[in-house]
Amino acid sequence: MDFGISRMDLQTEKRLVKLFSSRVNLCLLYQGSRHGFSICTIQEKTQKQGNLIFLAYLESGAIMGGYLGGKFPSLHYSECVQDKKAFVFLVSQNTAIHFPVVDACQAFHIKSNETKMISFGECLNMEMKNDSCFVKVGNDAVYNTSWPEITESCVDVEVHRVQDAGDLMLLPWREMSWTEIYRENLKKDLVSYKPDIVGLSQVRALLLGPVGAGKSSFINSIKSVLCRHVVNLPITGSGSDGFTSKLKSYPIRAEKGGQPIALTLCDLKGLGDTEETGLSLHDALAVIKGHAPEGYKFQSKAPLQPNSPGYRVDPALQDKIHCVLFVLDACRLHSYSKELKDTLKKLHWESSDLGIPQLVLLTHVELAGPSDMHNIYASHNLREKMEEAAEMVGVPLFSVLPVKNYASELNVDYDTDILLLSAACQILHSVDYAFED
Repeated sequence: MDFGISRMDLQTEKRLVKLFSSRVNLCLLYQGSRHGFSICTIQEKTQKQGNLIFLAYLESGAIMGGYLGGKFPSLHYSECVQDKKAFVFLVSQNTAIHFPVVDACQAFHIKSNETKMISFGECLNMEMKNDSCFVKVGNDAVYNTSWPEITESCVDVEVHRVQDAGDLMLLPWREMSWTEIYRENLKKDLVSYKPDIVGLSQVRALLLGPVGAGKSSFINSIKSVLCRHVVNLPITGSGSDGFTSKLKSYPIRAEKGGQPIALTLCDLKGLGDTEETGLSLHDALAVIKGHAPEGYKFQSKAPLQPNSPGYRVDPALQDKIHCVLFVLDACRLHSYSKELKDTLKKLHWESSDLGIPQLVLLTHVELAGPSDMHNIYASHNLREKMEEAAEMVGVPLFSVLPVKNYASELNVDYDTDILLLSAACQILHSVDYAFED
């Protein structure tokens, strides 16, 4: 079947699909400019289907329309469809607003006698006349709209079927190899890495994020990958105030008793909604700039100052942070406060001014995304969460890395290892690119 090409641009389609509670796709069934402006043709093309969305492209540039959940009626002189799911909408340049049906008994009707018209209540009427279409807009109690009364000719009219999209894309939007060979190559790259910077032997990456996001668990998980068994060091906790309060650097060893690799992960107090409930912006920047000594215990009422014990007035390159890692919980993004989001953005801006690369580690993706880790980059839901995390911090999408930390497992597995190793290698690549610039 030739469905043709819709006039609808991508941004308009994105705004429309967000009007539905579940993920949907739109499939073009009828287009007035191709098939003729005829109610009979609409009935033929829709084949008495339901879940239809009607779009009227007005000459003014606006798009108005309505959604019919019930079946499009057979052609009679006048027939009404009762529909509790119906709504009407208006799409402007920046947004889409909709009005759910109030009186479901009068949700939708057609008239095919002398006046050939499709109507949503009385607020949106599409009249087919002399191979053209006019839209009459007004107010009524069926949809409780607040539209001014206008009559305007249409450039085109379309009818789309609204169909369930599911969560998985046809193709992943990021490529990832899930093989043992790839895992071993990533591990080899991580272990053999050496900074190409004179005077720097260790890349220091600082984990920043709210309490419970998984900062300390990420450190344990990276250690677990290299040890080939789950490591449960006493650096994680589940208290409401978090577990870590001191600045602590964790060298990563390729094997038990071996020499540390070039990546050091640094952990400290979690970010809170206010500076009284978590790490302050001032203290976080002091750590990033290298002023804070190892083991320094941060206190909300006593910010780090030049007269604080161990304060580094003129920190060397190896004392500074070379990459900032924002650790966010994929399952909690919507619950993060405005104050926390503001702090994340401020840290992003300040770190950017210092020329320090930043990545987002999105944790708990096994709970927020598909059960099969191989589909992690084919999940609509997880991509949306990655986009939300990127916007929350202010970084591009390619800087967001999904990871699964080891929590209740007793043994490591290849899929989890690959995500963790990929993130670790990306940290090192980001530092290299930053120093090149």
